[in-house]
Amino acid sequence: MTSYRPDALIASDISAYLQLHQNKSLLRFITCGSVDDGKSTLIGRLLYDSKMIFEDQLASLESDSKRLGTQGQEIDFALLVDGLAAEREQGITIDVAYRFFATEKRKFIVADTPGHEQYTRNMATGASTADLAVILIDARKGVLTQTRRHSYLCHLLGIRHIVLAVNKMDLIGYDRATYDAIVADYRAFAESIGIAGFAPIPISGFRGDNITGPSANTPWYEGPALLEHLEAVEIDADADAVRPFRLPVQWVNRPNLDFRGFAGMIAAGTIRPGDKVRILPSGQTTEVARIVAFGGDKAEAVAGESVTITLADEVDCSRGDVIAAADAPPQVADQFQATIVWMDQAEMLPGRAYWLKLGTQTVSATVQPPRHAVCVNTMAELSVKTLGLNDIGVAEVYTDRGVVFEPYADGKDLGGFILIDKATNATVAAGMLNFALRRAQNVHWQAVEINREAHARQKHQAPRLLWFTGLSGSGKSTIANLVEKRLHALGKHSFLLDGDNIRHGLNRDLGFTDADRIENIRRVGEVARLMTDAGLIVLTAFISPFRAERELVRKLLPEGEFFEIFVDTPLEVAEARDVKGLYKKARAGQIANFTGISSPYEAPQDPEIRVDTTRETPEAAAERIVEAIMGTWSPVI
Repeated sequence: MTSYRPDALIASDISAYLQLHQNKSLLRFITCGSVDDGKSTLIGRLLYDSKMIFEDQLASLESDSKRLGTQGQEIDFALLVDGLAAEREQGITIDVAYRFFATEKRKFIVADTPGHEQYTRNMATGASTADLAVILIDARKGVLTQTRRHSYLCHLLGIRHIVLAVNKMDLIGYDRATYDAIVADYRAFAESIGIAGFAPIPISGFRGDNITGPSANTPWYEGPALLEHLEAVEIDADADAVRPFRLPVQWVNRPNLDFRGFAGMIAAGTIRPGDKVRILPSGQTTEVARIVAFGGDKAEAVAGESVTITLADEVDCSRGDVIAAADAPPQVADQFQATIVWMDQAEMLPGRAYWLKLGTQTVSATVQPPRHAVCVNTMAELSVKTLGLNDIGVAEVYTDRGVVFEPYADGKDLGGFILIDKATNATVAAGMLNFALRRAQNVHWQAVEINREAHARQKHQAPRLLWFTGLSGSGKSTIANLVEKRLHALGKHSFLLDGDNIRHGLNRDLGFTDADRIENIRRVGEVARLMTDAGLIVLTAFISPFRAERELVRKLLPEGEFFEIFVDTPLEVAEARDVKGLYKKARAGQIANFTGISSPYEAPQDPEIRVDTTRETPEAAAERIVEAIMGTWSPVI
């Protein structure tokens, strides 16, 4: 076995060596496919045959192969990239492992991605920056569900170069008929999802057949070896440079009063001083004054370069904005159709607010019930109510404000996004924007002369929303009713929206799943907002179990108008009361998704008012709430 040998040019002329490698093209590719198809072994073999293993790595590999390997006393090449302890113990890939290697013709960055369904999100991460995908298939097993899922994801993510590596040919005696059948099976699937072409290669990652050169074991195969194909495949490295200019602003650089620059990586296009640009979403136009980079100003910058540019005019521009070519700007919208890959164990909750991160923009977004999910085996469009782990579906996405975007097919930087759970900060989904929903363009706010301030003045009060939340049986409705009676006696104009009453009419079509509970609160929040626009003091009594939805309602109203009142009753006390007999039925399994029993309740963390019903009577609590609220109000004159 031989280890890495440095190029002799390094010792004689390091500048020439660096120049030589600088001019080489770079190919980013991933290995993917089902579990145990040999992805890590293939990469290890590529590194070994390319002599990119150092002497200490080689010695460690030999030692680890004897202790942890799965190939008896032979070298287990998978151990070169499976570095996590859990990966070596289980013999699987869990996280994405990136490795660099080079040949005389090209430089490579390869991402070894997991095959397990549980880690599909990691595979999507690796594929998001790849130019080419090597999809491995175990020759003994053929095309599997995960093979199809990974292929579909690669196609969705815009990878146009596909290599079908039929691996472990040594375990089937290099049988050509089996190989041909697998290629035919995969070709039928590839055509069904729109993959225009792929390069099939019979290989053995363990034995090295058709990896770096032709194998005598497959005389019937006349195509190139895998490494030959990787060196020769044509990639359009300049594609982004010829697109219209796009610079998502990452940071406003203001070291002193005399300098204000906008820093970021150029996503597309070319820029020069004097070029006219447009700032989005505001739409302001100006010119580029300077292009500042390490080492001095530049006369030109292209896609892929990180620069700071200064503008000729003092325009409002901050992180999340996009500086674009003035005559070819991207779009701005707040409603989209998107393809979503769900990556979390917990199902997607339609209507729940998530953080949507698109380039340098972060906004609040809600996902509507999916139009359909895609079956990766048949490509059938399935009718579903939500998306679960590894599901791929099409849904509408609404953001709380306009975002600068391009369809994913036109540009990944402004077309690809992730969704983040607001409570856990976990990345729960990746998505691709397909197009903006144009239907909202003909819907405008109608200007009215009798506005919310006029309604409030007429009633001599400031509108408020008193949001009572707590477990079933906590006493929310009782206390809210007492509060409204006191407000009415004081001559205030109010209205009480009760959870049970609302479900007899407006929300009679909703059940009690998490998704339906979210939609229930969204509708009530919108109604309450309209009522406060009319100048009313609105009281609501809902379990409203999720913090995210209560916070969403808070943001619908002007600051200071939303009062969260937590009726804090321990579960055992509420259950002991059980006025309606609901807890008894829930314990018996007769009621599904019952808050506190089979569905969670997220208690307020910082409510405006907290009521402990174990220490305070409903009458005393109501009196205290009225006094507290009235003390914060000043009549609108």
